[in-house]
Amino acid sequence: MKKPLLRKVESKSTILRSAGVLSLLLLALLCPSASPQVATAECSPKQDRGYRLLRDDEDWSFLADPAARCDFWDPLKFIRFRDETAGWFLTIGGEAREIWEQIGNDNWGQQPFMNGYFNERYMFHFDVHYGKHVRTFFELKSGLNSYRIGGPRPIDEKKLDFQAGFLEIDTSSGSNSISLRAGRQELEYGSGRLMDVREGVNVRLSFDGFMVKSKLDAWQIDGFAMRPDLDKPGFFDNAPNHAVGFWGVYGVRPLTKSITLDAYYLGLDRKTAAFNRGVGHEVRHSIGARFSRPVAQTKSGWDFDYEALWQFGTFGSANISAWTVASETGYRFTNVSLKPRFSVKSDISSGDDSRTNTLGTFNPLFPKGNYFGVLATAGPGPINFIDAHPRVEATLPQGVTVSVDWIFQWRESLRDGVYSVPGFLIIPAGKSNARFVGHRPGTEVRWQANRHLWFQADYGIFYAGKFVKQSQPSSDLNYWALWAGYKF
Repeated sequence: MKKPLLRKVESKSTILRSAGVLSLLLLALLCPSASPQVATAECSPKQDRGYRLLRDDEDWSFLADPAARCDFWDPLKFIRFRDETAGWFLTIGGEAREIWEQIGNDNWGQQPFMNGYFNERYMFHFDVHYGKHVRTFFELKSGLNSYRIGGPRPIDEKKLDFQAGFLEIDTSSGSNSISLRAGRQELEYGSGRLMDVREGVNVRLSFDGFMVKSKLDAWQIDGFAMRPDLDKPGFFDNAPNHAVGFWGVYGVRPLTKSITLDAYYLGLDRKTAAFNRGVGHEVRHSIGARFSRPVAQTKSGWDFDYEALWQFGTFGSANISAWTVASETGYRFTNVSLKPRFSVKSDISSGDDSRTNTLGTFNPLFPKGNYFGVLATAGPGPINFIDAHPRVEATLPQGVTVSVDWIFQWRESLRDGVYSVPGFLIIPAGKSNARFVGHRPGTEVRWQANRHLWFQADYGIFYAGKFVKQSQPSSDLNYWALWAGYKF
């Protein structure tokens, strides 16, 4: 009899806590005296003050010079703890993020209702340097979920745990060096098509294991052996998934001033893997390459991101032969109003033919959640698909950016089904011979209020195509979200 009352108390506590965080964010924006933008000195454009996706990639050692400090949080970014000893310092940072998400008719009506819920994320890290060659990095994470029908998923809630916790030992910081990391880490390479931290969802992904990072002339080469973490909802109860092994070598080098080559080999061992043809033990090897040129920021120009890979191995008693080709080409006009960028993505990944003894379904491994734009965890994923994806974005005054895109998606193989972004089979093959899955317009508005504080709004609709309409309930899927975040 007391449980409903307890749930009401917990819900009220969540609302009050969230209101308090949002109040602090608004205070930071509206009250200059409380904002971290209050400067004690003029910031040098030569200093890299950007917040990285992987916070352990940040380097705040330039703040050893007190004259370089110009931000409210700078005293926390360089705390020297051995006087007159080079390289002994502590960096503290973190973030708070609040999201209201709402999904209607998830998976085109398999969940025929409007599911609205509130996600909160809090992260806090300590980066400790013990001289030039030894370092530890610890990052705590807390993800909270309220109001979701069916309760929180593993990607929605994690009361408190370590997102990262590793020891790093390196030889030097020059052009030829090597370092060893051991412990819990994040992996993010290339465009995030194969390895990403899952930034869009509430609980980020981490791995346990070892990594060797090396610099060999122009090459940056990482080798690793890891197991992904199983996210459990409680306190400090995460553990490596012993049913999944993940290893590989990833190399990056510049070819010209603006063009970069990525080359890699990745291995995956899953004791239990499920595809349209059934369930079995999967051992998969991926070999691929990527050529990319970054998006133009200060002058008009072309950008591109082209990637291709082949996968082979075994699935139960069957062989594996799968592949994907992905491309994005864009052009930004910086000499006209709003600095618009026009781009087109075109991707294809292989599907299966169950009549053969070879599994042809491509496995995207650990892809980013928003692979297809604002529909992060809803709708189809990058398995057995062909897509065309035009997009236009513009930069408005006061740090506001707006983008509009439209995705059209088909099945590559008519004998394979449609899968979600995490890789679960949504609609099996066999009920329809249609190829067209559907199309989805979407828009995103983002306001970077200052270097710490941001707000964002997303909206998208996925209209069911012929394959969906002939296979199952075919209500149009719709999604919208409101975001607010703060980093320091």
